[in-house]
Amino acid sequence: MELQAVLMAAGGGSRMPDLTYNTPKPMLPVGNKPLMWYPLNLLERVGFEEVIVITTKEVHKMMSTDPKMKDVKMKLDVVCIQEDGDMGTADALRHIQQKIKTDVLVVSCDLITDVALHEVVDLFRAHNATLAMLMSRAHEFTETVPGQKGKKRTGEQRDFVGVDQSGKRLLFMANEADLEDGLSIRKSIMRKHPRMHIKTGLVDAHLYCLKKAVVDFLADNKSISSIRGELLPYLVRKQFSKTTNCPKSKDDADDQAQKMIDGSTNSTELLISSRDEPLLQLAQERSCWNDHRGDMSEAYHGGKLRCYVHIMDQGLCYRVNTLAAYIEANRLAPKLFEEPAVHPSAVISERCQMGSDSIIGAQSQVADKTSIKRSTIGNSTTVKEKVKVTNSIIMHGVTIEEGCNIHGCVICSNAVIGRGADLKYCLVGNGQRIEPEEHKLHSFRFLHTKNLSVWMEH
Repeated sequence: MELQAVLMAAGGGSRMPDLTYNTPKPMLPVGNKPLMWYPLNLLERVGFEEVIVITTKEVHKMMSTDPKMKDVKMKLDVVCIQEDGDMGTADALRHIQQKIKTDVLVVSCDLITDVALHEVVDLFRAHNATLAMLMSRAHEFTETVPGQKGKKRTGEQRDFVGVDQSGKRLLFMANEADLEDGLSIRKSIMRKHPRMHIKTGLVDAHLYCLKKAVVDFLADNKSISSIRGELLPYLVRKQFSKTTNCPKSKDDADDQAQKMIDGSTNSTELLISSRDEPLLQLAQERSCWNDHRGDMSEAYHGGKLRCYVHIMDQGLCYRVNTLAAYIEANRLAPKLFEEPAVHPSAVISERCQMGSDSIIGAQSQVADKTSIKRSTIGNSTTVKEKVKVTNSIIMHGVTIEEGCNIHGCVICSNAVIGRGADLKYCLVGNGQRIEPEEHKLHSFRFLHTKNLSVWMEH
């Protein structure tokens, strides 16, 4: 395979701590499969035979016992790193530099998508790009989030993404937080691309094709910790910086000043080349093809560092990094695969009413006079008589006693819901117990401290 695949699976899930308190984010169940199973399956379906998995010892141990992970046919080269909150994605990529022999495809473990992966890889190949990445339209989550009173807005700051007229060449990238003095476009960009489309409402899917030279660059430049927050903006900006042999413009002077601030030196410059460089240069010189209009300059304006983006307008593309995204993913992910809604090992009463938009996991038991609609029932879960579950996610090993009514809830693994409980939009943590005949509860979070319940009001 011309690309080496790398799966980033060491993130702690800091944006949904109630779900990841006892279960690491890569192993959170989505549609009764571990979250990290989805990007692995994507890679397997397009022909990858081996993946480097960067993760923690805890996740590695859980991977070895999870039945769905045993279904993965690819060779998993697992590299365990310390559970250090200060280690970013670029740090993790730097950690495996010795294993990288070719260009790489880096994917986050929380990505669920049905993208045609060749759309990104073909951009990378066709333009001999330094970077090709996947972005999707931002999603408006409509479901009420358990544990919150009303619908809470995330208040995230926007990204501003500049592309050329084709919509493929990535020219500019900045976050709203970095634009205190307004949106400023460098003259070196506008000279080469006088027409640029600035897009907002896009989400970085955290799927990147990168030249091997970029990984080598990271090994020499330890000041870059994050791929998304630091490396990508650097690469996009660097496309339009002149080489050290050319006269310096004001933009280049600004770059040099930034290097001095960052503590960078010439030894950490990103040098883009390959063994096929002479042939590529010859082909470009003898070709009449050009990537732009409006001037007689050579293709790519002579630049060797090029960044591209595939923007996914249709289809499914979610990063499962918030509770709202987790709920939406559980609703949509099962539709990606044609599998029976009820696992063959589950025992379901004939007098159970089950909607076609629900799934029931392995070794689960569902008793008489129950109703399950728009819900996911995890593995080894017991649902007793006269229980009504609607629009909810029930994880593994949960027990729901007789006569319960559960609506719009997330019930984490090994929880026990006592007889007659009436829960609406509640989040019940791992191993928690709701006592029998509990009063009606709305928008509560049952967390991981004994007997603690907190009402979250927006």
